[in-house]
Amino acid sequence: MLHHISFGVTNLLQAAAFYDAVLKPLGYRRVWSDFDGDAATHAVGYGERAGEDLLALKQQPNGAVAAGPGFHLAFSAPSQAAVDNFHAAALLHGGHCNGAPGLRPDYGADYYAAYVIDPDGFCLEAVINHQQPPTEQQNSKKGSEHIKSVCRCKPANMGKSA
Repeated sequence: MLHHISFGVTNLLQAAAFYDAVLKPLGYRRVWSDFDGDAATHAVGYGERAGEDLLALKQQPNGAVAAGPGFHLAFSAPSQAAVDNFHAAALLHGGHCNGAPGLRPDYGADYYAAYVIDPDGFCLEAVINHQQPPTEQQNSKKGSEHIKSVCRCKPANMGKSA
């Protein structure tokens, strides 16, 4: 349905560093950068392959305004461990916890997600919504122990987030 989405950001270099870090565990990368000319036109794009950006970040010299209540952007994750790593990277790069990684039984038996707020106030989610092989589940449990030690947000199974 969607071809791509663009966010205006107040500090493109900070936002790019944040998205470089949080999207990497999900299998996405920066596929283009435009830092030519006037700073007000600078932008970067993210996706899986060059030329196929799904998310663009655009410098807004007069400040950015995050979408209001009810909006969040959910990224597909390849594993529960990737969701955990997305969340940890967000916290390390200026994001805020909006829901710790974990199962969300209200959304389905296998719905595993984490929610963060980026430095510009955009609400983001990383989610996997299917059962994983046992090896992936064990790797995710190890990563979850680290998340518990750095995250001070409410536990995942305490109702809906975002």
